[in-house]
Amino acid sequence: MKASYTAGPDIHVLPSALPIPGLGDQAVNAFLVRSEQPFLVDTGMPVDREGFLDSLWSLIDPEELRWIVVTHDDRDHTGALARILEAAPGARVLTNAISLTRISEEFGISQDRVVTANPGSRVKIGDRELSFHRPPTFDSPGTLAVFDHSDGTLYSSDSFGTVVEEITHDFADLSEAEFFEGFDALNRAIAPWTALVDEEKFLRPVRALAALRPARLLSAHGPTVREDAVPRLFEAIARIPSLPAWLPGADLDLEAALDAHASPTG
Repeated sequence: MKASYTAGPDIHVLPSALPIPGLGDQAVNAFLVRSEQPFLVDTGMPVDREGFLDSLWSLIDPEELRWIVVTHDDRDHTGALARILEAAPGARVLTNAISLTRISEEFGISQDRVVTANPGSRVKIGDRELSFHRPPTFDSPGTLAVFDHSDGTLYSSDSFGTVVEEITHDFADLSEAEFFEGFDALNRAIAPWTALVDEEKFLRPVRALAALRPARLLSAHGPTVREDAVPRLFEAIARIPSLPAWLPGADLDLEAALDAHASPTG
């Protein structure tokens, strides 16, 4: 685990990193939102479990946590979930039913501690209203992106992430060429099906999320992206299906991908 930091008012990032051979480091972020009913978005990696819990409980008393939003069931999003549920008796899980089914292969969660959501759902929790969306790229059918209507934050799960040589807190602190090279690689690696899709259909969730006009975009695998830069990431993700399929160790398309994103606003 790395030291926590803030991405906005009342938003604490609990960051870690996963080395990707031959590419660099992939951020692995969870997010704690201190609100009327505090909620956590994802729960880190199993390898970081003890450090994750230490960091989380240094920011909030377990008795205060009310919600755990699980964007999908992958291990880097559910690593500390069981332990958090044990420690925080007032917390309930908010996730998709497919993700809940897959999580239940490892451990059970009492039905009275779960609320399920689908793309299109809206849930009010205290002073916050969350809506749930299908992100453009994903590797689990239960994946949900979460939009907080109270402050304009989009929690995009795996989508819009990147792999970089050195992880930073903010998009503005990275070389754009490096960011978009890693962006192209990661968003195709987690969603190899993008090479097969109808591009017009792919653009539907991209446009739907862009129409929300997020004030900030927080990917589980990327830096904080603030309002002025957010449209550039939507433009970049829209071009993913037009790029060749990405394969680990295959460098034949990386130069072309860089050229395609040399001017992300073009």
